[in-house]
Parts: sequence; structure tokens; C-alpha cells
Amino acid sequence: MDIIQYIQENEARFIDELSSLIRIPSVSALPEHKDDMAACAERWKQLLLEAGADEAKVMPSEGNPLVYAEKQVSDDAPTVLIYAHYDVMPAEPMELWNTPPFEPTVSDGRIWARGADDDKGQAMIQVKAFEYMVRKGLLRHNVKFIFEGEEEIGSPSLNAFLQEHKELLKADVILVSDTSMLGADLPSLTTGLRGLAYWEIEVTGPNRDLHSGHFGGAVANPINTLCEMLATVVDKDGRIAIPHFYDDVEEVPAAEREMIAHIPFDEERYKQAIGVKALKGEKGYSTLERNSCRPSFDICGIWGGYTGEGSKTVLPSKAYAKVSSRLVPHQDHKKISRLFADYIRSITPEYVDVKVTPMHGGEGYVCPITLPAYQAAEKGFTKAFGRKPLAVRRGGSIPIISDFERILGIKTVLMGFGLESDAIHSPNENFSLDIFRKGIEAVVEFHREFGA
Repeated sequence: MDIIQYIQENEARFIDELSSLIRIPSVSALPEHKDDMAACAERWKQLLLEAGADEAKVMPSEGNPLVYAEKQVSDDAPTVLIYAHYDVMPAEPMELWNTPPFEPTVSDGRIWARGADDDKGQAMIQVKAFEYMVRKGLLRHNVKFIFEGEEEIGSPSLNAFLQEHKELLKADVILVSDTSMLGADLPSLTTGLRGLAYWEIEVTGPNRDLHSGHFGGAVANPINTLCEMLATVVDKDGRIAIPHFYDDVEEVPAAEREMIAHIPFDEERYKQAIGVKALKGEKGYSTLERNSCRPSFDICGIWGGYTGEGSKTVLPSKAYAKVSSRLVPHQDHKKISRLFADYIRSITPEYVDVKVTPMHGGEGYVCPITLPAYQAAEKGFTKAFGRKPLAVRRGGSIPIISDFERILGIKTVLMGFGLESDAIHSPNENFSLDIFRKGIEAVVEFHREFGA
């Protein structure tokens, strides 16, 4: 039985198993879901054993538990370590969902739910390809799995876990399905990711909220001041104005810029899809370069004062913002974090106090296309999608990927199947069942090629 027939005969079971995971609201950002994290880890353990792992176990960490499983074919065979995460983003705002976020709904050829793509659906692709290889006696190399429950909050416990379990996780290559393609008819393999630095800022003015009539115009408003400070971070040409920010930024090579220029990209369609009339970014670079190969800075949230119903004429005591910077390979997120904090302090006027708290971060990553495992993935995509995938850098961040290389000394192949239309991190997240099937076929072919 070939893989296409196997998928057809077992697809209902695959969807049922995926749905059983989705129904567990494993939201790592919210402490009230701690029991759900444990339940989701246990469910993955069960599914990995049923798929053919020799052993699977839930392992403790400083935070949420991890799931480890393995299939040993031979001591002399190479080993693939498959990484995924079982935690998901919060579903809010709930009122924007067309269906309940943790009750999967299959319609229009898609499964709709939080985690349908990121990352339960993509992780299931890996597990079902593994299941097929084991049940048909086709596996020629060892396979290990490590599924974590904190990726969506920056993997704070994973570094220590990797250090402690280096021998257990020893492998020749890591395979990850947690990235996206350029399009359903435009398969692509991710060869690079941006890094990330993230902060929370607190600005304090007067010692209490003040009457804006009595004090407005005489006392600095912390919200106004915070906005003025943040407005200086990016200049009129879209460059980040923090001193020494670009010291380690490598210019995109001319050959790579040429390759990016030939990626099919409809800018008008791109704008229409996100509902904007015009695009904005760093001068001298194309849209695809700006969102993949160049650093960026964004205010992710800003608040303070009165935001309830009606009006309240208040001059607030405090203002807050959460801000982030996407980094490119060679930029050290800890160094950038210090530079940003120093910059904000340097421009803080005397009429307010400021506190900058670094949150999570991570390095960028580049995968060489000469890597044999990358070439096996390329053949997998070609078989499943009928055309050779494009090699592209992506703008997102998976900080743990660079940690894998630093701590375990292993390169990672990013074999992701998401689409922009999947709406990950947003209401109405979904995953195409056609892509789900093709993904399984592609990973099966990866195993065939890598094992050969």
C-alpha cells in the first residue's frame, strides 16, 4: 500500500486524533491552563506510542513538561530528531471566531481551531509519516521526538533541558514542521529565520493619576512621553536608530537578493489580503527582503490611563508598552536587548522615570542548502507537490532552533507546511486538509531519501 492510499484509508482516524489534541486548550501563556499542558503532553505520549515509538515518556522541566519518544532501528544508523511544540497561543478575542476555538470544525476542506496549524496539525504530519514508515517496515534510520510546551512563550525551560539531556537527544539532524510555504501552489523550504528580542517598558510620571483639567499642560503625561520616545526608534527611512544596532547585520548578498527578486510575489494581492492601501518599510529593500532578511521594530501593545466605557479626564501616573525587534543572523539578542534599554534610558526626559524589562529572545538561523537532509526534504516536497520547492528565508522566529545548534551541535531542516491563510495566532486559525495530506507524503519521502 502506497502512502496516498494509506492516507485515504486512515484520514478519518488522523483527524480524530488531531481533534483530541486540539480540544485540550494548552495555552502556555495563561497559568490557569497548567493542567491542560500536562494533559496534552500525556495525549501526545499515547499517540506516539500508537504510531510505533519503542518508548515515549513525559519528562519534567523547570516549566511545562516535555514529551520524548524514540524508535531505534540500528546503533549504526543515523538519527533524525523531530521537534514540535504542543502549546498554543491564547484564543482571544473570542467574539471574532466563527467556530469555537477549541472545538475543531471541518468545513471547506479545512480544519478550523486554535492549534490546527501551529503546531498540532504540523506535528501530526510528522507523526503520521513516521507511523507509515514503521508499519510498512520502511524505516532505515533511528527517529527521536521532542515535543515541548513553551514555544509560544519563548521556550524558557528548554535550554536547561537540552543541556541536561544532551546524550538522550543526540542525533544527526533535526526536522521541524513549524514554518510556512509561499503558497499552496508554491511549495518552499525555509532556509533562514529571524531572531527576536522582546521588552516591556514602564514609564512613571506623577505619583498618582491626576485631574487633566487641573494638571494638564503643566505635568508631563506618561502616555504622551512614551509615544514620543518610541517614535524615535525608527527613522523616516525605516532604519532603527539605536546606536550600534546594525554593527552585526550582514548585508544580503547580491546573489540572494537576485533569487528573492525572482520569487513570484503579487504586491497588490498581498496588500488586499491584509486590508492595507500601501506598504511601509526600510528604504532600499523590497517587501520580501524587509520581512525576511532585514531587522524590524514593532510596538506590540501599549496601554495606560482610562480605557473603559465612557470618558474619564485623567492624566495617568503610568504608561506601558510591549515592544519587539526581529533580528537577522549574527545579531546577538542579548546584546540588542542591552542596546535598546540603554537607548531608551538615554532619551528619557527628566520629568518621567522609565523601567525597561527584557523578556524573551533568541538568535536567527540559516540552513545550508547543501545539507543532505535539506536535499532529502527538497525531494520530499518535489514528490508531494509536483515541483521543486523554492529556498526562502522567513521573517518569523523560532529561537530554539539556534539553541539546538549551539547546545547540541546539530543543524535543523525547516520542513513547514503552513500558509498565510491559516491565520496562526489569530481568530479562525485553520489548516488545509489537502496540505495536511501532501505534508505527510512529503515527510515520508524525506525519510526514504534520508534513509537511503
